Parts: sequence; structure tokens; C-alpha cells
Amino acid sequence: MMDSSKYRVGYFPVDGKYNKWANKDRIAKAPVWCSVDMRDGNQSLVIPMSLEEKIEYYKVLLEVGFKEIEVGFPAASETEYEFLRTLIDNNMIPDDVTVQVLTQCREHIIRKTFDACKGAPSAIIHFYNSVSVAQREQVFKMSKEEIMQIAVDGAKLVKKLAKEYEGNFRFEYSPESFTGTEPEYALEVCNAVLDVLEPSADNNVIINLPVTVEMSLPHVYASQVEYMSENLKYREFVTLSLHPHNDRGTGVADTELALLAGADRVEGTLFGNGERTGNVDIITLALNMYSHGVDPKLDLSNMNYLVEKYEKCTRMHVYERAPYAGALVFAAFSGSHQDAIAKGMKYRAKNKLHQWSVPYIPIDPKDIGRTYDADVIRVNSQSGKGGIGYLLEQTFGYNLPPKMREHFSYLCKNISDHQHKELKADDVLDIFTANYLNLDSGIDVTDFDFMRENDMVKINITFKKDGAEKEMEAEGNGTLSAINNALSEFTGEQYTLQVFTQHSMQGEGSRSVAASYIGLERADGEMFWGVGTDTDVITASTKALLSAFSNMTRGGK
Repeated sequence: MMDSSKYRVGYFPVDGKYNKWANKDRIAKAPVWCSVDMRDGNQSLVIPMSLEEKIEYYKVLLEVGFKEIEVGFPAASETEYEFLRTLIDNNMIPDDVTVQVLTQCREHIIRKTFDACKGAPSAIIHFYNSVSVAQREQVFKMSKEEIMQIAVDGAKLVKKLAKEYEGNFRFEYSPESFTGTEPEYALEVCNAVLDVLEPSADNNVIINLPVTVEMSLPHVYASQVEYMSENLKYREFVTLSLHPHNDRGTGVADTELALLAGADRVEGTLFGNGERTGNVDIITLALNMYSHGVDPKLDLSNMNYLVEKYEKCTRMHVYERAPYAGALVFAAFSGSHQDAIAKGMKYRAKNKLHQWSVPYIPIDPKDIGRTYDADVIRVNSQSGKGGIGYLLEQTFGYNLPPKMREHFSYLCKNISDHQHKELKADDVLDIFTANYLNLDSGIDVTDFDFMRENDMVKINITFKKDGAEKEMEAEGNGTLSAINNALSEFTGEQYTLQVFTQHSMQGEGSRSVAASYIGLERADGEMFWGVGTDTDVITASTKALLSAFSNMTRGGK
């Protein structure tokens, strides 16, 4: 039996007046993004990235557009030290990009960090120490004053070394385990650090408020951030940063509400890779903003490429239902969803809409390099006529009449159900072709001519069956009607031509191909369908008629 009494609230809410963020309904602009894939992401891997893999992944981050990248903890391992030196010594840091390095507030680690950063064109020295109640009592066994002194001494040392080492340095301080710290004490420590660093117009300092471990509901963290934002010294010269983890599964919500509460910057990873349940997912955050009409200032237009590089370099897997990035996030298998999507897409095309409002799909998949046929309408036993028909139309150009769409959808669903598999677009086309298109009925039309008299069409037509030809005469209210009446008389079959539709399809070059659809109803009410294509509209209609006739007389579907 689970015992919830062993747990208690370990966070510290602030005064209820720090809730102005609750009156805002969206994030108005993108924050400063800092990728920590090279540090938090890398240290969470079973097999950390090699130097070559880190360089490859670093280049991907540059392509995405990150201007701040935490490249590692150079004092922690030779690979991370060598990686940073490789970037600096080989001039691999663009002029508009700042690398960030992490260090504890310990003198020998800070000094080795500066050794690694020597000559950096632009670097953020990110120093931290843990200030939470649990860490003070259980790990360090120190008082508040002693813990604060560690932070102040760290600030003094980084300020001193920045003047002694070649390079262009900025400072970032994190009160680690901020979420388990009394807010007024966290504020006191941060202000003490700021007093040492002396932020100014030429010396912007980053104060980072990490959700080292998620402990509270997101709105509690947002109010804590608002409290810090409104009470930090030198606020106009301080960049207030967030570093959320995802222990409670609400890292994105923590970040979004904290941005409403006054934060300026976000540290996170692509796809949310990080310690324990991960860091906050920057892709989700950025595309959430994008879906609200806000430019995230990151290029996520080739999601398949990003997933491929991520999985290659990290040996991790992007979950199929991960927001935006997962292989199935735009996939609709449900018939009702497919129908709504198909109608929404047609409505958008018909009305030439720029604004995106298609049901069930928050952003246009094409914006991130996905396609409608492969990523949106997916066919299995749960699919419906709207989606399957839309897939056939959009991918291959066949626009089935409504009742035929229903007939075809059941055919596809039954095949998917019996084979226990999803049907790809080519599978759908194969089923369509095998069951409807230009079928061999055993009857050929070898010749015909027709003439119009008043409102009727008279036809002389020659049928060929089993090698024998027979010429027939018939009439109807149109060419197809006359051909159909002749066929009925020739075969002796009784049925009604119930449905006939036709449209043009673009063929090779400038030639257009006619696609004709015919539904024949037998006396017992059962419908049989056929499709014909040809550059000649009458020939296409005749092929469709013979295809439907073949299904009717041979027991086809």
C-alpha cells in the first residue's frame, strides 16, 4: 500500500500579491534561448557524446539559431575541456554566438574553467552553489550565512579572474535548488552576488532561477519568479533566466508562466533531454509560441533533420507522440478527426486563407518540414471515408464521389484490420487500382459512332467478347447513357446507372487526363463501383462503366 504521509510540501510560496502574471494571456515575444544540450543533455546520456559527436551536435545548434550555448563543465572531464578548446582554437564560435561554461563555486574548479576559456571571443561564466534547505541541512551542514559566503566568494573570484585572463566574459549566477529555498533567502543571496558583480549597462549579469527539482504547481514557481524579478537589485541590468527540469512533467508550464512573470531567458534542451525526467523542451516552448503568432527566433523548419541528428548523436529516441517533433503528432487515424481535417484543409484552400485554423492540427505541418500525406492522414482500421478519400485526392488526384468514398474506406479498413497494419499512401493507391481502376470486364468496345437527334443520342457500338464481335444500336439522353443502354442489352444484365462523376487530372506535360467514376445499382439495391482514366473523356467514361460492370458481374467490390 502506498503511504502518502511520508511526503510533505518542500517549497515556499510567496505573498499572494505576486500574481500579476495571471492577467496575461500569452507570451508576447521570444526569450533569449540558451541550449544546455552540451551539458545537461550530455551528462544525462548513458554514453556521453564523443568529441566528434559534440562538434556535430554543436553545429546543429548553430543552424537552429542559438546565440547562447552552454558547451559543458570543462573542469569535470577532459572531453568537455578539449571540446571547448577545440571551439576556441579553431575559431568555431561565430561572432554573434556566446558559449557558456558551468562551474561550482569552488576555487580550483573556477580557475580550471578560466584556463579552458582563455581566448574565448565571448563566454558566460556560469557559477552556482546550492542554497536549499535540504542541501544546507543534509549535504553541507552549513548555516545560511556560510552558504551565502560561498556564493559571494565565487562572485569575487570570477570577477577577479575575468580581468586576468584573455577573453570576453559575462557572468551568470544560479542559486541551485531554488525551488526548495526560502524565496527571501534566495533573493538575499542573489543580491549579495550582484553587489559584487556590479551590473551596469556595459556589464549585464544573468541571474538564473533553476527548477533543479520540480516541487510545486507551475503557478507557485511563476509567483516566485515574479517576486525575484520585482525585488532584485540592478534589475534593469540583470537578465532573469529560467532553468526548469521536468520531474512533475510540467517543465513547459513552469517556463511559460515564469516568462509571463517577468523572466527574460530560458535554458533548456532540444527534445527535453536532461537529468531524470529531463530539462524543459525548447522545441515545445518555441513552437507553442509560434502557434500563437510569435516568432520564436529559432529555425525549426526541418524537424526530421533535427530528430535524425539528435538520435544519431545522443543515441536517444524522440517519442512518437512528443509534441510537434514526434513521428505521429500530426497523425489522424480516427475517422471523425480525419473528416474534420480534410474538410478544414479544403476550406482553407478554397478560401485562400493565410491564417491557420484547421481542426485538430495546431500548426501547419509544412512549417516544420512535414507533409500532409505522410504525416497527417494515416490509414488503419480506425480511419474514415473523409480521411482516406482526402489522402487519395491530395496524393494521387482521385476525387471519389461521396458514396464511393464510403465504400472504398470500408475496403481499406477491412484490409488494415485483417493484416494488422497501417496502410501507407501507396498501399491505398494499390487497393484503389486493384478494385476499381480500368478493370478488365472481358468486354471490349472496338468501335462506336453517335449522333444527336433532338434531346437524344443514338449510338452504333461494337462490343467484343470471347473473340466475337457484335454491333449494337441504342439511344439515351447522353453519350454515356446510350453506351450503358447498349451494354445492358448486349449482356442481358439489369441494373441502373446511379452515379456518374468526372474530373480532369494533370497528366504528363500539358496533357490532361479525365477520371470518371461510375456507380451501378443492381435490382437488389447493392452498389458496384468502377473508375476509368483516359485522355479522351468518352473513353474514360466507358472504361469506368466496364470496370463497374466487371465488379457487378464478377462479384467484385
